[in-house]
Amino acid sequence: MELPFYFGEQHLQVRDMVREFARTDVAPVAKDLDRTSEFLWDNVAKMGPLGLLGVPWPEELGGAGMDQLSYYIVLHELAKVDASHALTISAHTNLGTSPIMDFGTKAQRERYVPLLASGKVLGGFGLTEPGAGSDAGGTATTAVDKGDHYLLNGSKVFITHAGVGEIFSVTARTSPGSGHRGITSFIVTKDTVDLARCRTLGVGHAEDLPKTKGVRAGKKEEKMGWRASDTRELILEDAVVPKENVLGTIGEGFVNFLKTLDAGRIGIAAVSLGIAEGAYEEALRYASVRKQFGQAIASFQGVSFQLADMATEIQAGTHLLYHAAWLKQNGRPFKQEAAMAKLYCSELAMRVTTKAVQVFGGYGYTTDYPVERMMRDAKVCEIGEGTSEIQRIVIARNILASLEG
Repeated sequence: MELPFYFGEQHLQVRDMVREFARTDVAPVAKDLDRTSEFLWDNVAKMGPLGLLGVPWPEELGGAGMDQLSYYIVLHELAKVDASHALTISAHTNLGTSPIMDFGTKAQRERYVPLLASGKVLGGFGLTEPGAGSDAGGTATTAVDKGDHYLLNGSKVFITHAGVGEIFSVTARTSPGSGHRGITSFIVTKDTVDLARCRTLGVGHAEDLPKTKGVRAGKKEEKMGWRASDTRELILEDAVVPKENVLGTIGEGFVNFLKTLDAGRIGIAAVSLGIAEGAYEEALRYASVRKQFGQAIASFQGVSFQLADMATEIQAGTHLLYHAAWLKQNGRPFKQEAAMAKLYCSELAMRVTTKAVQVFGGYGYTTDYPVERMMRDAKVCEIGEGTSEIQRIVIARNILASLEG
């Protein structure tokens, strides 16, 4: 789909480059990586040189020096073929790197961003806890001031890259009983769990990066979808975090991370839309060649109307996504639009993948075709980075506030 109001020639070049990478490097391995739940290290090693792990960051910090629209195009296009690849870039870029870019000191940006933006190591974001999911203000991880450092204790759950990553932004409570204002964010580091593999590939590990004592990964989660993406618990046990690793202002961690999540919602919308579009394209191809009663099933209204609905809703989701991205890129308020894009596109992904499986019939329920994987990958899009219910709360608050204004 062409979007002349949003895309310039550079954006189309990025799109074509990512499509080629997805076709030649991602499509051949997506099925096996999903089956084995193996992390996609071989393609991570290719993503760095292509600039895909630092799309929106400045070249002087190791990034590709492109804009926000280019970043969302990358996620959208990759997710058409495999959501795990797209999610790896999304979690690394928005959750792992943007808090340091947005709230870090000059010294922090110069120390950590080049390692992340170049793809030398992977990053992550530690917010969710066993008792603090949608209620992120319920953070129980503690940070005790010990003079020249903080001592952090707690655990973060469902953390993308908790195992494979080495640089993380995490929240902890510096002022007990102070509500949201008592939460501060910190930068912590650890070794990847795949040291031998990373040393062989030459990516994923930085020998000279000082590691935070007391930070480690828990067991890998067995997930329904996004199976080639790494998800684990991130454990902080008497983690010694120097004062220079405080990220932003003391007590502002919760507010800052909400801003990170606002942008992340556009990323999940892009991944969701990619899943939906990929499933639609698979269903369209299959319906044009699969014959029943002597003709292609696409000729039957029961199938063609489903394809028509898919195409229409994908068009709507595309405009929601890139409108939110355009607002963010141009410094306009985008909180409500990001929530709308995330809500609509994530639920769209479930609707379209369910219909795609139905178009394939019995074959759609097997691993012979990718639509069953796409259906499993779609579900978590309605949960991660704010559930659909939370998105509706955000949207409702914004539209009701506009009445008061």
